[in-house]
Amino acid sequence: MPQPSRSLSLVLFLCVLAGPTSFAAAQQPDQTRQTVSDIVNFLVTNQAVQTGDFERDRAVAEAAAEAISRALLVNLTSVPLASSSSGFLYRLNPQLGTMERATQSFGSFFVERALTPGAGQASFGISAFSTSFDRLGEFDLSDGTLVTVANQFRDEASPFDTDSLFLDVRSTTLTLFGSVGITDRLEIGAALPLIQLTLDGQRLNVYRSARVQQASAEASASGVGDAALRAKVMLARSEWGAVAAAAEVRLPTGDDENLLGAGATAYRFFGIGSVESGRLTLFGNGGLVLGGASDEVNAAVAASFAVRPRVTVAGEVLMRRVNDLRDLDLVPEPHATVAGADTLRLVSGLSGSTLANAVAGIKWNVSGTLVLAGHVSVPLIRRGLSSPLTPTIALEYAF
Repeated sequence: MPQPSRSLSLVLFLCVLAGPTSFAAAQQPDQTRQTVSDIVNFLVTNQAVQTGDFERDRAVAEAAAEAISRALLVNLTSVPLASSSSGFLYRLNPQLGTMERATQSFGSFFVERALTPGAGQASFGISAFSTSFDRLGEFDLSDGTLVTVANQFRDEASPFDTDSLFLDVRSTTLTLFGSVGITDRLEIGAALPLIQLTLDGQRLNVYRSARVQQASAEASASGVGDAALRAKVMLARSEWGAVAAAAEVRLPTGDDENLLGAGATAYRFFGIGSVESGRLTLFGNGGLVLGGASDEVNAAVAASFAVRPRVTVAGEVLMRRVNDLRDLDLVPEPHATVAGADTLRLVSGLSGSTLANAVAGIKWNVSGTLVLAGHVSVPLIRRGLSSPLTPTIALEYAF
């Protein structure tokens, strides 16, 4: 059977858009579905572009919705939590027979230090940050470049019919953390994030220059995230530093359907090395994560410097290779019914992604053993869900 001409094809597209399936008014999700995951699925699968292959569209759209939800889940639930290592570390002075400060600096923000606080020494703290995400991989979430499906004639430079997503994703996290020295070599700690997440999305169809808001939806969720339990054992120590081994378990206490938790237990095992002498301290962590939102391999380095007895500045670089965080891309296939045209669909890649962030900030000993900290995190590699800048403020008290 001969294929329809381009003019006839365009007429058919216009007829479809003007017919009973037209989205002249924005569609709203079923009110019985209110989870963040449902909203993402609704926005991605509610399609106006006509491809002539409904089954293929549905399968790819569901896979794209899963990839986007997975990117949200990984970046919201498996981010590094604040270090539970106390800013005040003590050791016994054998000559005086008394406890004294082990280092002059107050340590780093996310990278663990190998030294333990000492038997009976405890600390607790609270950190808070708010993030507005602007990118999903290489796609901007606000300018219409996140195209989920499109039709394009091969001799034209751009698609003539597109569906694009506009997403406004914001999260605020308050983390409670603490640690206690069980012996001079063993330290245990815990962290509990409290998360508020909002997602506001629109799906826009553009046919030539005609723009129609096809769908809109919003969702919000708040509650506890995945709680973390930690243990650290100092293996060796010298006057220049120490080496330690640590483990962390993240419990599935968060609501995974609302992307507040991973929905599965995660286990992290890592080694710690630090050089701590005088005003300058250097730290290094390396390990792997099994379970949770994704398996991953991670590494981090940090340096802190006591510019004054009460003031420490610190910088860190955090790197993660996340198996289940995949890039998204538009892949063309021949249109099912229109000659000379391709259908572009948003699909996820097969391999994992590498994330990297740089952190810099300051710690100030306000009085006694109360430390006020502030730092900013910027992405060095933009993969998954990311924001240009994440500021954090924290308070820590040791006793």
